[in-house]
Amino acid sequence: MESDEDEVMQRVPLSERPEWSDVTPVPQDDGPNPVVPIDYKPDFVETMDYFRAIYVADERSSRALNLTAEAISFNPGNYTVWHFRRLVLEALDIDLQVELDFIDNIAKNNSKNYQIWHHRRWVAEKLGTDAADKELEFTKKILSADAKHYHAWSHRQWVLLALGGWEDELDYCRELLEEDIFNNSAWNQRYFVITRSPLLGGLEAMRESEVSYTVEAILAHPENESPWRYLRGLYKGDTQSWVNDHQVSLLCLRVLNTKSNFVFALSTLLDLLCHGLQPSQEAKDVVAALEMSGTVEPDSDLAKSVCFILEHVDPIRANYWRWRKSKLPHAT
Repeated sequence: MESDEDEVMQRVPLSERPEWSDVTPVPQDDGPNPVVPIDYKPDFVETMDYFRAIYVADERSSRALNLTAEAISFNPGNYTVWHFRRLVLEALDIDLQVELDFIDNIAKNNSKNYQIWHHRRWVAEKLGTDAADKELEFTKKILSADAKHYHAWSHRQWVLLALGGWEDELDYCRELLEEDIFNNSAWNQRYFVITRSPLLGGLEAMRESEVSYTVEAILAHPENESPWRYLRGLYKGDTQSWVNDHQVSLLCLRVLNTKSNFVFALSTLLDLLCHGLQPSQEAKDVVAALEMSGTVEPDSDLAKSVCFILEHVDPIRANYWRWRKSKLPHAT
């Protein structure tokens, strides 16, 4: 009994297919003396020779559409083939929901191909808001395998802005961060949602709840830079509120009191001081405790002391912290 592999039909050359008997292939012209001729496989050469023939003739037919599918299977990055496929799809008024299924199959092994995502956006735009759910599900599937897939995130954001589908997006970000709190792409998407969603009221309206959420995330993993950046972003355009919000300075002190994983807490405290925060006695005591632990010599200037400590505990960016120290008022 034959296996499934044995039953798979071999590709029939185009030259042996009756429906292509009227077409004269157009060979690739590499000039009289190609420097480095590419040794293409025969099936690829034949397919592209026939594609050039229908492209030159501008034939927008069902067989032309099928031929673009074959050409794409050989080289999913050929933008000319994708462009011509769109012309044919429009001319034949093909059901674009079927086209999405075609893209799904091509994307399985080529998800980082620019041409696929450009084509998918074109199709989704043609379908309009009816495509939103399917597009969000498509990107979710891609992101489940690669949580930082740039094309999937870019497409997802475009879908939300152009087609809608905001209702469950904040919950989706929460789910991703529950799976991996270090997923900086999910933090970025969360910020995108709270600042761009027409359902949430904007950054200021979301600030209180988002600060609480972020503080919890930081306390659980203070070495995670993403929520620290996110926290700062929650006060975008309103630095004074950031400086005056006791939750922020208190968070820094809580992390610093643990005497471990405090680089981002210390750098945030430095930024607060540089933007006008009046240091409390507790802040002075906490920083003094870090100095007395043997990291650096004590200094009466709190911001300068912070820079000294950061030079020691963050040696990769020691030059940066020395530069920051040089920009402090009265620094020597």
